[in-house]
Amino acid sequence: MKIDNVTTTPFDDQRPGTSGLRKKVSVFRQPHYLENFIQSIFTVLEDREGATLILGGDGRYHNAAAIQVILRMAAANGIARVLVGRGGILSTPAASCVIRKHRAAGGIILSASHNPGGPQGDFGVKFNIANGGPAPESVTEAIYRNTREIREYRIAAHPPVPLEHPGTHALGAMTVEVIDPVADYAELMERLFDFDAIHALFNSGGFHMRFDALHAVTGPYAHAILEQRLGAPPGTVVHGTPLEDFGGGHPDPNLVYARELVDALFRTDAPDFGAASDGDGDRNMILGRRCFVTPSDSLAVLAANAHLIPGYRLGLRGVARSMPTSRAVDRVAAAHGIDCYETPTGWKFFGNLLDAGRVTLCGEESFGTGSDHVREKDGLWAVLFWLNLLALKREPVNKLLRNHWRAFGRDYYTRHDYEALAPEPAHAMLEELHKRLGELPGRRYGKRTVSFADDFAYTDPVDGSVSTGQGIRIRFDDDARIVFRLSGTGTEGATLRVYLERFEPDPAHHGRDPQRVLAGLIATAGEIARIQAHTGRTAPTVIT
Repeated sequence: MKIDNVTTTPFDDQRPGTSGLRKKVSVFRQPHYLENFIQSIFTVLEDREGATLILGGDGRYHNAAAIQVILRMAAANGIARVLVGRGGILSTPAASCVIRKHRAAGGIILSASHNPGGPQGDFGVKFNIANGGPAPESVTEAIYRNTREIREYRIAAHPPVPLEHPGTHALGAMTVEVIDPVADYAELMERLFDFDAIHALFNSGGFHMRFDALHAVTGPYAHAILEQRLGAPPGTVVHGTPLEDFGGGHPDPNLVYARELVDALFRTDAPDFGAASDGDGDRNMILGRRCFVTPSDSLAVLAANAHLIPGYRLGLRGVARSMPTSRAVDRVAAAHGIDCYETPTGWKFFGNLLDAGRVTLCGEESFGTGSDHVREKDGLWAVLFWLNLLALKREPVNKLLRNHWRAFGRDYYTRHDYEALAPEPAHAMLEELHKRLGELPGRRYGKRTVSFADDFAYTDPVDGSVSTGQGIRIRFDDDARIVFRLSGTGTEGATLRVYLERFEPDPAHHGRDPQRVLAGLIATAGEIARIQAHTGRTAPTVIT
């Protein structure tokens, strides 16, 4: 097999974000762009000679072409074996599962998660390390340094490897194994959850569910697990065929982009339970009949009831949440006498806590929940967890949620996203706010007085690494809070996320609309950050 050493020059925009490198498809299709980044991954990967690598993606446009390039580069860089999902399909949590089960050196996941697909859409590459989780900052920074210094990459001359059927192929000295993308993951789910109880729920005659795969990667997983293994009626899974452009939709499971599902759950003839997942399968949205469960509440409910689930009956070692996530799970942890860790946004920050055995469940407000079963957030896992709870409790989602609030109080919470902002004024707004942090404590806004303001910094309790600049926090004398941060997951412009939270202990006030409850805090956030003055926006793009 001929190996080519191709001369190249660096690109200056290949620093990975919170979830790998995400750009427009047109950027990745530039000559040498993908190859430079992949070579930088292989250069950083220690002991790659003779190693096993996992490879797959969410089926979006450019996945198929990119996989063939990566296979040829893997062979040229001494990788001994690559396990790739049939058709190039592998959800992000399934990739983590396969990495861990087969003790691979790591995995390359091709996805831009919840971002749009198609020729004019987004594409992404993420490297996961041997524990199955996203590469930590030390690794991503090493990859970035290599992208700034690269002068050549190695690639084998070889025809495309057929990926449509399970089997084994030789690519020079390297073995390519095409695997069933669902099998290992489904086996793990069956060990964690009471499949018999869920099967009985689906066949009780009084329970109906709708799962919207949004034409993304979880379609094959949901068909195989929900309909085939658990006995949900055919048609329970909708939009279950992965498409390169996600059917022209936005594969983001929230109240705006999964509107068809939301409308179905708020009709008079609504199903009992609804759920959706995103482009690569690591996010989830949970709905009951005429009831939306915020991701923060979902994490808290799962933590409070984990002891009922087979895989978690021994109890939780601890829980962790990203800093912008509401403090609902903190109250559960305090009641159960377990530790609760507050980390920056980005699943990679949970990795050390999980590996060290300090936490069992983790969650982010951005529709991500997971546990120590893999090292990624896991959309379908969260859906199965909820189904297992519903099978055991035999009560509707809204009652389960109200009972939880009655026991722990309710954290009224919302996130306002201002998408596709011009980057310069967005950054200027936060820079101006950052300079004023020291002046804010003691200032009065409406009925509230600022008691605390800072830019969140995190010291990892396991390895001592420090991450700064992780979001501006403002707390008030009634313990309400506002968080401002710019998202690192988009590819077009900047996205400002504003998080707002207020605790309500009185059950008599738990049934109110969060936007009304938080209206004063929302107005205060606009005033403090001068959002309209900086961005020209009078309202957010997305409210969740």
